[in-house]
Amino acid sequence: MPEFYGVFPYLVSPIDTDGRVRSAVLGRLIDDLIAAGVHGVTPLGSTGEFAYLNNEQRSAIVRTSIEAAAGRVPVVAGVAATATADAVAQARLYNKLGASGILAILESYFPLKDAQVEDYFRAIADAVDVPVVLYTNPQFQRTDLTLDVIARLATHPRIRYIKDASTNTGRLLSIMNRCDGLKVFSASAHIPACVMLIGGVGWMAGPACIVPRQSVRLYDLCRAGHWAEAMDLQRGLWRINEVFARFNLAACIKAALQVQGYDVGDPVPPQPALGAEERRIVAAALEKIAELTPA
Repeated sequence: MPEFYGVFPYLVSPIDTDGRVRSAVLGRLIDDLIAAGVHGVTPLGSTGEFAYLNNEQRSAIVRTSIEAAAGRVPVVAGVAATATADAVAQARLYNKLGASGILAILESYFPLKDAQVEDYFRAIADAVDVPVVLYTNPQFQRTDLTLDVIARLATHPRIRYIKDASTNTGRLLSIMNRCDGLKVFSASAHIPACVMLIGGVGWMAGPACIVPRQSVRLYDLCRAGHWAEAMDLQRGLWRINEVFARFNLAACIKAALQVQGYDVGDPVPPQPALGAEERRIVAAALEKIAELTPA
């Protein structure tokens, strides 16, 4: 099975006003991200607005991403559903299309007990023959993954990674201590350099779409153990995380990409696009970050 590590930008989903995927725009973005040195890409993460797309749009995003990556980097496709059967069908399709891995996300309306949460993720992992990344984001999800459930799921041969966006870095260390072999990716809710310091393997997050070279540089510094230099860079990059946290996730990243020349469109309604003042704040943050760009 492939090993995942490094910087995996959560891709945006460029959708036009008629609901069609802007494949050329997504393909160009992926080309540029790979040229910037990212280690993989993740369509249909939170920044990819998975909750606002139908399954036809989702599959088009995944297919476009796989075709654009063309085997140069792994493509870890997001699978999200409220019904287990739907999630399994998505996972099987993306596996068949050529995804290198699955990012497993649980959506829920009615509350679930631990046993049902575990069954959902286990069913996804049972349905594919590629590595599975567990994704939990308690800020937005009704049902979280407890440490006990994570520990049990970590025994599954294909569940090999987790991205926990809880904002609780101590929880990441608890996961590492309890789940031998389960590798941890940082989210934008954490400080990536700090997650790398305690044993993380990389960063899966939307901001990496707009600061890919700086993100790769940060990863390389951490891997080399150059922690003072890494923290200097991390302090500068945190400006993007601060802006990211202030505004709608997809709207912020899409606005930043528009500033950078990518016609990715607005967030899928009913999400609002950023207003003029919000866009100015995003553009100002990008200007500051540009000063950190390695030659």
